[in-house]
Amino acid sequence: MEGVTGVYEPVQHHWFHCQNPVDCRSSWIPFSREDSLRLEETHKHGETSGEEEVEVVVATEGRRFDVRLKERRCFAVYWEQPPLEVRRCSWFHKGDKDISYTPYPEDTSLVLEEAYMMAVKLNDWMKKKIQFPTGETVVLHSPTLMTQQPTIPLKDCISLPSEQSQPRMVKRGLEGIRVELPEGEPDQVDHLVFMVHGIGPTCDIQLRGVVQCVNDFRGASLSLLSSHFKQSQDGTHMGRVEFLPVDWHRVLHGDATGVDDDIQRITLPSISRLRQFSNSTVLDLFFYNSPTYCQTIIDTVASEINRLHQVFLQRHPQFTGAVSLAGHSLGSLILFDLLTNQERRNTDEEGSSVRSPSEATTLDFESFEDTLRSFGLGKYVQMLTKEQMDLESLGLCSETFFKDLGIPLGPRKKIMYLLKRWRGQESRTGTSHPVPGIPGIAGMYPQVQEHPTLLSGTPSTSPVDYKYFDVGIGQVSIVYPQLAFQPQAFFALGSPIGMFLTVRGLKRIDPKYSLPTCKSFYNIYHPFDPVAYRIEPMVVFPELDLPPILIPHHKGRKRMHLELKDSLKRVSSDLLLSISTVRGVWQTLTMLPVNTLPPVAGVGTTAALPPQESEGGRPVCSGAPNGTVSPTEMRNISVGMLNGGRRFDYVLQEKPLESFNEYLFAIQSHLCYWDSEDTVLLLLREIYEGKGILL
Repeated sequence: MEGVTGVYEPVQHHWFHCQNPVDCRSSWIPFSREDSLRLEETHKHGETSGEEEVEVVVATEGRRFDVRLKERRCFAVYWEQPPLEVRRCSWFHKGDKDISYTPYPEDTSLVLEEAYMMAVKLNDWMKKKIQFPTGETVVLHSPTLMTQQPTIPLKDCISLPSEQSQPRMVKRGLEGIRVELPEGEPDQVDHLVFMVHGIGPTCDIQLRGVVQCVNDFRGASLSLLSSHFKQSQDGTHMGRVEFLPVDWHRVLHGDATGVDDDIQRITLPSISRLRQFSNSTVLDLFFYNSPTYCQTIIDTVASEINRLHQVFLQRHPQFTGAVSLAGHSLGSLILFDLLTNQERRNTDEEGSSVRSPSEATTLDFESFEDTLRSFGLGKYVQMLTKEQMDLESLGLCSETFFKDLGIPLGPRKKIMYLLKRWRGQESRTGTSHPVPGIPGIAGMYPQVQEHPTLLSGTPSTSPVDYKYFDVGIGQVSIVYPQLAFQPQAFFALGSPIGMFLTVRGLKRIDPKYSLPTCKSFYNIYHPFDPVAYRIEPMVVFPELDLPPILIPHHKGRKRMHLELKDSLKRVSSDLLLSISTVRGVWQTLTMLPVNTLPPVAGVGTTAALPPQESEGGRPVCSGAPNGTVSPTEMRNISVGMLNGGRRFDYVLQEKPLESFNEYLFAIQSHLCYWDSEDTVLLLLREIYEGKGILL
């Protein structure tokens, strides 16, 4: 027969894993070439060395999964999910209506390969049939034509042929089938990013969980690194960015808290689906404002980040890069509150960038005077001692008492929170001795004399009783754990941080304020996102109309419909200017002669005002009507130190279809960040810019 030489060549195996254990027929995904080669070499080594019975573990997919060869199972390392079935594949079959080929079980593939080998060596292709115990028959017509004949039940013999009764195509090896092999990931990790989800168990419009969404985000970053950073990858030893999901919803709604059962008992039976959706999503906002469940959420996020960080370092012992945080929606607020309460550390000390949570300072109430001095309240020791105060008597005083003594608002709040922590330790231990492992209040309130606070001036709600709230920004009064590292950057996606700070009573952020352990901050949002709010206006003058920075399109240009819109604006502006000029010339020609003396500055003129002020004393940028900032002046405006003096409000470009109806795409715009290549590219640019690698 044509093409048959009688020389048999063994089939090349490729390893697959099943993403959906319920329906394995249509969900088999191939490993990358690198991972499959590693699995194959390890498997063959076990065969030749006689160690097949010994369980061997092979790390795959960027070391996020471990494959146990003997069990033929794949286990996730960083998150919980059912193990995936793994196969060493060589033979595949597909029906007419199937999307992709399905691999045969390994024992079936072995039988088919032996039959194929005999047919090649004997050059015998007279419809060689292989019968299986299941009743199915595979027919080898030629080296390139093979089919599977299904078993037809007797009751179907008199009926019309169904799709199941049609022959299925059979292929040997990957050469004869169309399968897209995933790209392999570099072993080297340059940067680590933890991503925290928002309300509810799902994160995007497809109702997928945070693990699946972060997987897509990571995949987009790998694709953009190869397409946009190719020159840098060729010129330097450049690796990749690892993104790991942080899931806190499962713990909050798990059996440990029992909150779902409590809520279910008081839930009305009507419109049950809507109420169940509300209980599992919207109520997360209320849980976060509850001292009990806010503590659960914060502890879960911090402990999960620290756990993932420790596991990552164990699996990547050569990692020397930095770590960043990213939060979506409520997740960004959780991270912001957590970061504002981190302990400001001495960066000059060696190894200060990585620190164990157990090394955080603890509260020591042995000495009344030392306790006050250690928390920056030493100047009030003499005043309180004069009143014969100690910790016990201090705990009996109200905030009004300290106000009458003339103690300012900030120190008053610190004293009240200090007393709350002291009572909490006594209630937990029955003594006033320190409790090991509980972060100290010093980390939450850095020395006022040395470091700027988040507040600029007094909050507008200063008369409010802050008994259950933290000093400054109205956070729920809980214990904020310490992270085991200092983040390089914090990325807020579709974030309500600005709104929450405002309703907590914060009018303006001190321009000198920065997150204690995080130097960079980015507020990224879609223009139609109903949950997102800006933050820069809380730092700059309220009268200035400072537009956000437009995030570039990942293909290197502005979207066409936005360019068209800008062009129409420029044309209309030029047309109005032309009309105004013609009108001015006509008025000059037709007006009556007037006195040539210069007018005296008076009512209705601005000649007497300073160059940078208009009526009412409001600052206005020169050349920018109504306070609008020009691009040149935009670079010179100070936006504070939240992002090291750089801008931090970034807006995505809406898609052409989204621009037709803002309301129709409002919900989708809040969930768009997980698959937004523009967002991914912005993160990569900012991360690698710190390494001196530019796009």
